[in-house]
Amino acid sequence: MNPLEAESITTARLDLVPLGIGHAEEMAEVLSDPALHAFIGGVPDSAEALRARYERLAGGCPEPGVSWLNWVVRLRSEGRLTGTVQATVTASGHERVAEIAWVVGTAWQGRGIATEAARGLVGWLDRQSVRTVTAHIHPGHRASEAVAAAAGLAVTDVWQDGERGWLRRAGTHAADARADSGAESGS
Repeated sequence: MNPLEAESITTARLDLVPLGIGHAEEMAEVLSDPALHAFIGGVPDSAEALRARYERLAGGCPEPGVSWLNWVVRLRSEGRLTGTVQATVTASGHERVAEIAWVVGTAWQGRGIATEAARGLVGWLDRQSVRTVTAHIHPGHRASEAVAAAAGLAVTDVWQDGERGWLRRAGTHAADARADSGAESGS
């Protein structure tokens, strides 16, 4: 299977733009609240640290058959970045499997941005023939659990590094996630 490349994704209010090194400075500001790290650990990165990370991500995964896909989330009405979404896509037999994640800056939380971005991402993955989508969420992170459920994922009994697994197989909620996102994709 050929590796995937991130493409622009448009939803009702958002543009998911493939991550670039030039996004580091604005994203350092978006992600600067230490409270964002309550569930994921660590501390906010500086613009320099994000630039180095984004450069590494832009180089792609060194493991054959694995695609690192990363987007910044732009809220069109404000003309600014508000967070990120990502997917790591691997081949499992003859199918593609994606593990997804999202983060929205504190100033933009509670406005449905993470939900809309995750739905847009899941819809795009569907169009790329990704058959299984997973996420791992800290059991106390109710907001992320709600985002996963809204994107068509269901909680599982699988645990990884203290986080609970969420899963969506193609056809279970894919049409609902696609319809609800208003997603359109373009290169």
